[in-house]
Amino acid sequence: HPFYPLSVLPVESNHGDFGVTLAELRSLMELRAADALHKIQECYGDVHGICAKLKTSPNEGLSGNPADIERREAVFGKNFIPPKKPKTFLQLVWEALQDVTLIILEIAAVVSLGLSFYQPPGGNESLCGSVNVGEEEEESEAGWIEGAAILLSVVCVVLVTAFNDWSKEKQFRGLQSRIEQEQKFTVIRGGQVIQIPVADIIVGDIAQVKYGDLLPADGVLIQGNDLKIDESSLTGESDHVKKSLDRDPMLLSGTHVMEGSGRMVVTAVGVNSQTGIIFTLLGAGGDDEEKEKEKEKKEKKNGAVENRNKAKAQDGAAMEMQPLKSEDGGDGDEKDKKKANLPKKEKSVLQGKLTKLAVQIGKAGLLMSAITVIILVLYFVIDTFWVQKRPWLAECTPIYIQYFVKFFIIGVTVLVVAVPEGLPLAVTISLAYSVKKMMRDNNLVRHLDACETMGNATAICSDKTGTLTMNRMTVVQAYINEKHYKKIPEPEAIPEKTMAYLVTGISVNCAYTSKILPPEKEGGLPRHVGNKTECALLGLLLDLKRDYQDVRNEIPEEDLYKVYTFNSVRKSMSTVLKNSDGSFRIFSKGASEIVLKKCFKILSANGEPKVFRPRDRDDIVKTVIEPMASEGLRTICLAFRDFPAGEPEPEWDNENDIVTGLTCIAVVGIEDPVRPEVPDAIRKCQRAGITVRMVTGDNINTARAIALKCGILNPGEDFLCLEGKDFNRRIRNEKGEIEQERIDKIWPKLRVLARSSPTDKHTLVKGIIDSTVFDQRQVVAVTGDGTNDGPALKKADVGFAMGIAGTDVAKEASDIILTDDNFTSIVKAVMWGRNVYDSISKFLQFQLTVNVVAVIVAFTGACITQDSPLKAVQMLWVNLIMDTLASLALATEPPTEALLLRKPYGRNKPLISRTMMKNILGHAFYQLVVVFTLLFAGEKIFDIDSGRNAPLHAPPSEHYTIVFNTFVMMQLFNEINARKIHGERNVFEGIFNNAIFCSIVLGTFVVQIIIVQFGGKPFSCSELSVEQWLWSIFLGMGTLLWGQLISTIPTSRLKFLKEAGHGTQKEEIPEEELAEDVEEIDHAERELRRGQILWFRGLNRIQTQIRVVNAFRSSLYEGLEKPETRSSIHNFMTHPEFRIEDSEPHIPLIDDTDAEDDAPTKRNSSPPPSPNRNNNAVDSGIHLTTDKNKSATSSSPGSPLHSLETSL
Repeated sequence: HPFYPLSVLPVESNHGDFGVTLAELRSLMELRAADALHKIQECYGDVHGICAKLKTSPNEGLSGNPADIERREAVFGKNFIPPKKPKTFLQLVWEALQDVTLIILEIAAVVSLGLSFYQPPGGNESLCGSVNVGEEEEESEAGWIEGAAILLSVVCVVLVTAFNDWSKEKQFRGLQSRIEQEQKFTVIRGGQVIQIPVADIIVGDIAQVKYGDLLPADGVLIQGNDLKIDESSLTGESDHVKKSLDRDPMLLSGTHVMEGSGRMVVTAVGVNSQTGIIFTLLGAGGDDEEKEKEKEKKEKKNGAVENRNKAKAQDGAAMEMQPLKSEDGGDGDEKDKKKANLPKKEKSVLQGKLTKLAVQIGKAGLLMSAITVIILVLYFVIDTFWVQKRPWLAECTPIYIQYFVKFFIIGVTVLVVAVPEGLPLAVTISLAYSVKKMMRDNNLVRHLDACETMGNATAICSDKTGTLTMNRMTVVQAYINEKHYKKIPEPEAIPEKTMAYLVTGISVNCAYTSKILPPEKEGGLPRHVGNKTECALLGLLLDLKRDYQDVRNEIPEEDLYKVYTFNSVRKSMSTVLKNSDGSFRIFSKGASEIVLKKCFKILSANGEPKVFRPRDRDDIVKTVIEPMASEGLRTICLAFRDFPAGEPEPEWDNENDIVTGLTCIAVVGIEDPVRPEVPDAIRKCQRAGITVRMVTGDNINTARAIALKCGILNPGEDFLCLEGKDFNRRIRNEKGEIEQERIDKIWPKLRVLARSSPTDKHTLVKGIIDSTVFDQRQVVAVTGDGTNDGPALKKADVGFAMGIAGTDVAKEASDIILTDDNFTSIVKAVMWGRNVYDSISKFLQFQLTVNVVAVIVAFTGACITQDSPLKAVQMLWVNLIMDTLASLALATEPPTEALLLRKPYGRNKPLISRTMMKNILGHAFYQLVVVFTLLFAGEKIFDIDSGRNAPLHAPPSEHYTIVFNTFVMMQLFNEINARKIHGERNVFEGIFNNAIFCSIVLGTFVVQIIIVQFGGKPFSCSELSVEQWLWSIFLGMGTLLWGQLISTIPTSRLKFLKEAGHGTQKEEIPEEELAEDVEEIDHAERELRRGQILWFRGLNRIQTQIRVVNAFRSSLYEGLEKPETRSSIHNFMTHPEFRIEDSEPHIPLIDDTDAEDDAPTKRNSSPPPSPNRNNNAVDSGIHLTTDKNKSATSSSPGSPLHSLETSL
């Protein structure tokens, strides 16, 4: 190798005798354009100077010698960005321990353990009073079990939580490294052009860059042809930047090559590259020094996670790059924003509610246990010293203390029963289960709480390209041979001659780098490589059953006589072919309005050229191009021209003279089609009360057309479509500052934001989140894929990054990664999120019933018989097993589509609704009646010995065993009741879809049998006869019947019930809460109303007909005066402001209206009107013209009749 004999170089020496240091290169790469050129000339002379200092040859590249490569890596670093240090398992455990409920439990457990080991000295008992506390030897032996069991449950919760977070992190890293290992890049080493993994690129490598590449590292251009780069992912500037040696030779990592090709020398890799620096700002790595040490270790741990990303999206990124108008300060601003966003997001809604609820329950438990202890102590003192008139003897003190300690333990038992230790576990299990299952629905959840926040989402701001659309340009319409085909025609329909022009024209006049490859995996779509638009044209040929590759093989790239490449000014591309007889033929393609102006002929129906006059051109524009454009299609015209052999050769450099006098072959309409499943998904979102907004870099017409196709907009609705410029103008005051009030005026109606920059997206998201227009704070989800979407993704409540098209920065900032880039996966996420919420409510409903009963039983039992009817160990079985297992059973209910039929709960909807409160108290009542009946009259009913007032060390009585057994049976059957929280009748619905639930209920049953029959002394149980078992089960099943009875009582009658577990409220609860019962779903009440509804429906039919007649009558006259009120789609397209007054009747769901009583008055307190959901023309017509009080019969939009009709 000419540059240096290796033997001379001491490998150890650190700044490796390179003529330039890391810091110098890094500062050089931070300069742009002219400054950079200036610096290079000043310090290095030219690019070759840099190469010489880096000891590399511009033509031969590096030697590829391993020692040399290692040395370069040591000095300049590797080309991979070390990922954020994963939290160690212990850190995760420590985090999990911070939970309030857990802390309460830990304290209770420690106290209980401490007391159980306190063995006071025995004294002469006979002197010290004969108070009988039913205290057995075994119980004191088994005293420690209680505390240990609580601690065990705490350990379980903590480990499950920590393990969850840990495995999730691992999954995410696995996904990353899988994506990254696939990527290769072309470099020159030892004069050979080879492909190496991106991670192996080192400083000094000579890399070949070409059209469609994603640059893997920073570098300086050595030689380039027509090189244009899209730097929007770093700067947000949408215009492509020309790169050349004399103007701007700096190439930056993470940017896309849009045109041309070239060679560059790599000057910065990994952490020191521009993308790397942004990553470091996002907090991905620690300080550089640490990194150097960490790197080697990390390499072994989680396979090289480089900073590159799948290059699949390369070609696509160009089409949809959003301009970030960065005035000089823009960039720094962006970075500061990222820095400021580092702190973790606020606690999720659910966690807030749960913590609050747990504290409330804890306080209640504390109160109960304190009262229990006080009563027991008073009873003992009065009985001993007053009734029995005993003196306080000094030698008796230890024994009295022992009694007091026992009372204290009973108090702690009550407290332990009261605190729901299953709560944190239920939440964790539910989230963990959902996250696992969401993987199957293509959602990789990175932050557990994102899953649950998603259930509360009220707004989704989605990208268009790739999320709502397929991100594959496709020809969908064509105008060929004077015929406008709305679908791709059959090959037979096109004359041979035209077909020949079409095939050759497209095959030759598309860059040879654009091709369509077979799909990567079976059943996938073919892969488009290169320019999207050209791939669409090539796809057209494949649809016409022709193969472009044959033509290309016949005419290889070298044989093309001259190529005028596409550029944004001339908006066309032309290729000249030289025929064997010396004549030339030129093929041209480009934007139809430009190419058609140059066409003087057109191929007629039989394939022969005929004259094409300006008048004909206007006709085509009107009848073909405008209709295509209004549907959001990009129109492209294909044309050709012949230069006969005899004439002198034309002046090739004068392009304008060459590309003129063309003959038009065809005009095609290209679009990025909407994914077939999207319109349905968006309908589901709207039904679920979630507003979908589209934020895109595309032009407003395409955006509006796509929004109409998706159903984000519906004809005749009053919604805004704005462009970025317009949006910015409206939200800023005279000084150019953004004002929240101005945003508030716009966002509720805004549906499409086109030509928007990433800053606009961030502004919109922030504006919606900070808005106080509605009572509920909006919960916003955002999708993004570009590096520049980072700030918006971080700001949003839930950020979705694209798994395939997304850049690393976007993924790092996101909460959930959509592994298939598909909007339907977002709907799935909403469904799972709501399911988590419901699962927890179900669990709470069950858990609190058990708690209420257990606490009251323990409390009264202790006070009346001085001994808890349910022994500590039994309590524990009820508590731990029921808690933990029930949380498993109820938290793993699979979601149903029905979840998407209700509105989001919002941040201050209580966890325990009135219906649930009714169920909890109702069932507790039944269980208490049964338990107390058995406790105080059981011996008579079953004809057995009474278990009350049994002497010390008596064997366990059948009586108490029956009480215990019945209690457990009631819990088992109540678990089935708890499956429904909105008062549905059928609690068994879908029970067999949940295997876990069934197996747990059966398992608990089996264990209960074992405990009762063979538990003996430790469990204080004695065997029961078959008859006694059947009675227990019968009383248990009673809860199912009782449940039906409870759900018949309408909740709205029980005004005294209070909800619990409100969200953390900053301001007071809005009026809406007072009309709570209007909003709450109660299926039982719904059924009572079915009959009335049928009546109303008949009535309403007639009224609607009357209204329609009136509407038409009056609209005839109105139409004569103001023609623009006719809500035609054109109006809708032209005036985004076009408003249809009053087209928003309230449409509550059925269960919202209280048909029996004063609905209209309640209606007034309901939330702001939702936009009219069935937007049929009739409906908007009516509201345009009829007065609300037109006639007595016309049901006003607020009345229950109207709302019932519309919701049905």
